[in-house]
Amino acid sequence: MNKPPRKPDWLKVRLPSGPNYVRIDRYHRQQGLHSVCRSAACPNQGECWNQGTATFMILGDHCTRGCRFCNVQGGQPLPLNPEEPARVATAIAELQLRHAVITSVTRDDLDDGGAAQFAELTAEIRKRSPNCIIELLIPDLGGDPAALQTILDAAPDILGHNIETVPRLYPLVRAEADYQRSLQLLRDSACLAPQIPTKSGLMLGLGETVAEVEQVMRDLLAAGCRLLTLGQYLQPTREHQPVDRYVPPEEFASFRDFGRKLGFHHVEAGPLVRSSYHAAEQFQEADHGSQ
Repeated sequence: MNKPPRKPDWLKVRLPSGPNYVRIDRYHRQQGLHSVCRSAACPNQGECWNQGTATFMILGDHCTRGCRFCNVQGGQPLPLNPEEPARVATAIAELQLRHAVITSVTRDDLDDGGAAQFAELTAEIRKRSPNCIIELLIPDLGGDPAALQTILDAAPDILGHNIETVPRLYPLVRAEADYQRSLQLLRDSACLAPQIPTKSGLMLGLGETVAEVEQVMRDLLAAGCRLLTLGQYLQPTREHQPVDRYVPPEEFASFRDFGRKLGFHHVEAGPLVRSSYHAAEQFQEADHGSQ
């Protein structure tokens, strides 16, 4: 077995701090909220929370799939909690967030993949926090266009779905997903609700080539996606897919420049970038780019 590469200095981060961070962290602990910021130990947690952005995970904490890059627990999920939309919306209001990102585990056990829960939560946030930007980062919904329409009818400000990696690596790290199905979801969203910007993200360092990443970027653009994040894959545990290499910051910068030249409204690229990193700024770029 090949020895994993040594983690470089550019992946080291300072411990999060700041008044907003302390306030949101305390609230999470008191209310027992599920957020990707905490559960995934996101390196940008402090920066995002201090800027009034946080990412919440709904539909429980057990995923029906077993992607080899993801640290979310697999297994049989619990039934949906009917109080979840109101509870999360109340948290967003009490925390006075200006940009809320809502994501979820994948729920292949549900007929609509959890679409109705996303839609209800969006409506609840609108009632309690009318000025908060709502970004939904959804699973592929099993490719069901009716489920996607349910979410789009709720009118989120941004609709995200991560493509995650290049198609060659899907059997290795994302075996139960389908590259073309994910592209089609983004394509359908851009067609059905062109006023809602679509967004996607990739992890680098899994063994992809530069040419493969550039082709995925072209595919996403052709599918109507205009916002993109590129970040370094980090192995959650030894049981997960190992890191093939650590992509240097200058290579991320090159991808960012390539994406801008292609026509993306905004490309956030860097070793520590995650889906919700600088999410508010990305929305502003999307809004300006559509004018």
